[in-house]
Amino acid sequence: MRNSDSAHPDPSQASKDAGHKTVRRATTADAAAVRELTRAAYAKWVPILGREPRPMTADYDAALREHLVDLLRVDGEAVALIEMAPKADHLLIVNVAAVPTHQGCGHGSALMAHAEEVARSLNLSEMRLYTNARFAENLRLYGRLGYRIDREEEHPQFGATVYMSKRLDAAGNEQSSNRKPS
Repeated sequence: MRNSDSAHPDPSQASKDAGHKTVRRATTADAAAVRELTRAAYAKWVPILGREPRPMTADYDAALREHLVDLLRVDGEAVALIEMAPKADHLLIVNVAAVPTHQGCGHGSALMAHAEEVARSLNLSEMRLYTNARFAENLRLYGRLGYRIDREEEHPQFGATVYMSKRLDAAGNEQSSNRKPS
């Protein structure tokens, strides 16, 4: 994780609100807090989808054993998280969530920058993620952060999923992807 004067903000510093911010790796003891935070963050999407989004129903006991989950805490309270799954050739962003009172404060962007640092520390040069096509604000955010659409897939139960990626270089600069948007 870089410090706040670098090109990628330290998520513990990225917010318009006051308070002491820290980022720490979640443990299995945090499963209930991760579940609660994620459910609160994704609740706004239920009316749009007509069902709970998959992160609301995930098994966070298993996720905390299998993935890297970093919690952003403000004054000791967990307000945002990023769930990452290292793969052989990329870092998959599984989940980015912020409690409703902390959405729009820059926590998501800061945690995405933090994930890029995690990828580099693992010698991975590509980031990947997927999101529901109906989550327009997420698609705009990821586009602003340099992610490109790789493909869209229609699923009968979950609707359209948009798969996105971003190439990284070792110095922390975005590389243009060879992939073309679909």
